[in-house]
Amino acid sequence: MADLSPIDLQKALNGMEYPAEKKDLVDCARRNDADDKVVSSLDGLHQDHFDGPNEVQKAVFSG
Repeated sequence: MADLSPIDLQKALNGMEYPAEKKDLVDCARRNDADDKVVSSLDGLHQDHFDGPNEVQKAVFSG
């Protein structure tokens, strides 16, 4: 997703505790008033479980 920046993702997941499920990431992004493109990116991930923020970032930006 070209117009999604790592900083947008980091802000959206501020306060997230890991390990986390995809639903938890989406809920956290919504609570943080994240842009729709961030929420959609998280909701569209194929992976359901994440051990940390680096794993989320890798999943979002490597497809």
